[in-house]
Amino acid sequence: MSAPEVVRQLVERFEEHKRAYLSPAYLEAQLRQEFLNPFFEALGWDVANKQGYAVQYREVVHEDSIHIKGSPNAKAPDYASCPRSLCHSLP
Repeated sequence: MSAPEVVRQLVERFEEHKRAYLSPAYLEAQLRQEFLNPFFEALGWDVANKQGYAVQYREVVHEDSIHIKGSPNAKAPDYASCPRSLCHSLP
């Protein structure tokens, strides 16, 4: 199975400007916008909530707060994904 064209383009862009992307001046927010969001969208994720779902039904939630048993603090993963079959079957 070959990678979607978008993914190949992202890899090429990274390789072409690798030095700049590995620089401490390149911010995580830039990485998300330029690479991660397009990558996940190419895989079929609705990263920008184009479907207009309410928060509890979104396929992707940014900086979601999760609680891990035994940890006193909540964690905030950059992306939380809910499979379409599960998200859309919620009441």
